[in-house]
Amino acid sequence: MTFEHVLQYLLAGITIGSIYAIVAIGFNIIYNTTGIINFAQGEFLMVGAMTAVTFSRLVPLPLAIAIGIAVTVAVGVLIDFVFIRNLKKPTVLNMIIVTIGLSIIIREVALHVWDEKVRSLPYFTGDEISSINILGAYISPQALWVLGICATMVVLLNVFFKYSVMGRSMRACSANPVAARLCGINTKNMVTMSFVLSAAIGALAGCVMSPITQTQYDCGTSLAIKGFTVAILGGLGNSTGAIIGGLIVGILEEFSISVMPLAYKDAIAIAILLLIMFFRPSGLFGKQEVSALKEF
Repeated sequence: MTFEHVLQYLLAGITIGSIYAIVAIGFNIIYNTTGIINFAQGEFLMVGAMTAVTFSRLVPLPLAIAIGIAVTVAVGVLIDFVFIRNLKKPTVLNMIIVTIGLSIIIREVALHVWDEKVRSLPYFTGDEISSINILGAYISPQALWVLGICATMVVLLNVFFKYSVMGRSMRACSANPVAARLCGINTKNMVTMSFVLSAAIGALAGCVMSPITQTQYDCGTSLAIKGFTVAILGGLGNSTGAIIGGLIVGILEEFSISVMPLAYKDAIAIAILLLIMFFRPSGLFGKQEVSALKEF
């Protein structure tokens, strides 16, 4: 394998790994506030991208993406108000079943709204044949958008959680929901805010990846599995660990193509998840004990 081939696989792995990291960050936002593992997170990407594709034929691309994010946020808020708030003394198993069920429902609704056709947004800059040469390897301008938006998201989320009143309130709910309530924080609203943030991030990720990977009504399931794997690998609740975990999974997937048939590519994430659960359930950067589902 030549240096150019190695660099090509590395760049592709970093790009796809950044997408997985964004999905994992969406998992972490909701988990950190509520203790819920939202297996419908992958559907947020699908809904955001498919809605943006639909409206991109009618309005300019930035406005179509904004509409896609707004619709996905509305779906996230609806999930919280209709399903999450109405559960009495929820358990981890209950929430897993609920979010898996919601994922299936959203996917079936999407099938009836958009059918089975594969769709994609236009490239934000350039086109599919425009590539940037880096030391003999080529990278799409859209991949730079993926990397840039991923990095921007991480920085903005760190600033939000560390310095804003809302972010600190959400962190307080994560640390101790009872103490947060005693301090006057409306924990239910913080849960809603976590779904808003998670849905918005998922929708934006779906839009930015759509020109590269294309979008279909059932693409959310695979992304949710890989995003969950990355979240576990980095340590559930640790967004910095999610970035590192995403890059590891993405790079391993791309390099696996050089030694295994393409059909085995998706099995890499499952294999990594199984190894983590056997040898280090807390992940690379996670705490040794994962807290139980918080009550609000």
